[in-house]
Amino acid sequence: MAAPRGRGARARVLDQLRDAIVRGEHPPGTSLSEGALAEAYGTSRTPIREALQQLQSEGLVEVVPRVGTFVRQPSRREVVELFQLKSVLEGLGAQLLAQRGRVAETELLQANLADSEAAVQAGDMERYAQLVHEFHGLIVQGADNHRLAAHYSSLMNQLAYHRIVVTTLRHPGRLAASLDEHRRVLDRIVDKDGFGAEAAMRDHVRSSEREAMTEQQEE
Repeated sequence: MAAPRGRGARARVLDQLRDAIVRGEHPPGTSLSEGALAEAYGTSRTPIREALQQLQSEGLVEVVPRVGTFVRQPSRREVVELFQLKSVLEGLGAQLLAQRGRVAETELLQANLADSEAAVQAGDMERYAQLVHEFHGLIVQGADNHRLAAHYSSLMNQLAYHRIVVTTLRHPGRLAASLDEHRRVLDRIVDKDGFGAEAAMRDHVRSSEREAMTEQQEE
């Protein structure tokens, strides 16, 4: 690919590298070499260095003096705290969306649920993981609250949620249970039951947290 330049280069490198970390393409503990990344992204080391500095401030990478830069593994306490915030933000998002009534995001969520059911029946965990990300994103988008969306985006990056979803969906029974939880959330939203939608979403996040913490214990 052509070498990106200037501010556009810095933004593209940052977005692509962040996405690669969040999606688990660079697992926790992976060494991030400026030279190797510069070659992979077809750019100089400067945009790479700036991207790594930004990702360090976001908590996704850590710099070990005289050793190197690595993908950071959040501590158990950090994961718990991030899930607590996720419960609050997504619960509020579900409540606000339910209060808005039928909007474009409601229709998209129903289509998402139908696709999710097909993915579960096919046992397609990777496709379902993508639909999970879309489902949660649509709820926050449908809340129509810009501050909520901004905080949520930062939180999801720090949590590297896609990586967690892909891992925990391998747990026995989790695929079907996650789908049932999504269905309960959407039912409350369609019923315009704001408090019920918030409670259902919080329950869903707590279930995800339990699965994620079980995974950490196994590590």
